[in-house]
Amino acid sequence: MTPNSFAAVGADNSIGVPSLNRALFALCALNFFMADVQAGVGPFLGVFLQRHDWQTGPIGTVMTVGGIAGMIATIPAGAFIDQTRKKRLLVIVAALCTISASILLLTSQSVAVVTVSQLATAVAGAGIGPLMTGITLGIVRQKGFNAQIGRNQAWNHAGNMVGAGLSGWLGWRFGLSAIFCLEVVFGLFAMSAVLLVPERSIDHRAARGLGDEQARDDGRAEGLKSFLRHRPLLVLAVCLCFFHLGNAAMLPLYGMAVVSAGKGNPAMFTALTVVVAQAVMIVVSLLAMRFIRARGHWIVLLLSFAALPLRGLVAGSFIQHWGVWPVQILDGIGAGLQSVAVPGLVARLLDGTGRINVGQGVVMTAQGIGASLSPALGGWLAEDLGYPFAFYTLGCFAVVSLGLWIGSASTVRSAGHVPA
Repeated sequence: MTPNSFAAVGADNSIGVPSLNRALFALCALNFFMADVQAGVGPFLGVFLQRHDWQTGPIGTVMTVGGIAGMIATIPAGAFIDQTRKKRLLVIVAALCTISASILLLTSQSVAVVTVSQLATAVAGAGIGPLMTGITLGIVRQKGFNAQIGRNQAWNHAGNMVGAGLSGWLGWRFGLSAIFCLEVVFGLFAMSAVLLVPERSIDHRAARGLGDEQARDDGRAEGLKSFLRHRPLLVLAVCLCFFHLGNAAMLPLYGMAVVSAGKGNPAMFTALTVVVAQAVMIVVSLLAMRFIRARGHWIVLLLSFAALPLRGLVAGSFIQHWGVWPVQILDGIGAGLQSVAVPGLVARLLDGTGRINVGQGVVMTAQGIGASLSPALGGWLAEDLGYPFAFYTLGCFAVVSLGLWIGSASTVRSAGHVPA
């Protein structure tokens, strides 16, 4: 990090540049290794279970069960993260849950074991998003958050890309089981990275959205009922719900479609779907923080919603090995923009409430509703009506997001504008 990177933290930070340098370096490393932990075995789960005689419908259903568990856990997780000063410990707990889930999947592929593993991964994942937001806010404060979240996401996407590339090679060279071993290694590195973040570098008031200028104490943070009256936040949540209803199933479903047609090696092709998207996301996330500063959050999220209908059209029309490039480039654009714009907008909307991480949980719950239903919907559509019909249908859900987002432009644009 350059000295200019530290200016955003604020003059009141008393930990000193060397300690801050260590904290920001460790934060980037944490985002790199936590990417693979947060995703779990992700898109590889579908092809792994296919190899053990699972059909697309049951695969989608068990993914949905995990998604529902994660959805239920996100708001309580956000509330707890707002209150606790043990954020580093919670990162370690989340990593251990994912490691345990990977080991479980290796031991058995029965319905009960696969379901339990998905529940553990989902509950761990529910806390990782708010944890990363809280730790970042606690280190750089609100002023430096948009810039740092862009860096965080670039490292996060790089971690996903490297993890997927290694998974593809290991799966091709040693079999799909090797992918689960890699998950364990990344989890151990993530735990080491979070321990490198100095505890005193995290301001826990700032981490929940209560800066030094607020005259209230931690106990006077806004009540949870206030979210029901926060129209911009609710609009964002509903739009993201419909987006993820269409988007979440596309990556694993496209991998299964190409592999089942005999047009790709299961491990290598699935890895390629992730690598292409994550490579695009690295670039997009770094550009997004500049675009947000210049134009605000609304237009960035509008572009992300618009990418999904086109992605569904391309995926349904070209179930070919080369189709991974346009399909996953569009995924990289949509998801890359959202990975920076969503936490940044939530942090800005709820600045001063003391409930930023609960707000992240609210938004993640809405995303989880869509994402948890998407695999089951896509899986059964593909099984009954074919893969092309499933992709076209999933792509249409983003039209709802676009309509609502455009209709609420005046409300959200004013709330999400970032001053120069």
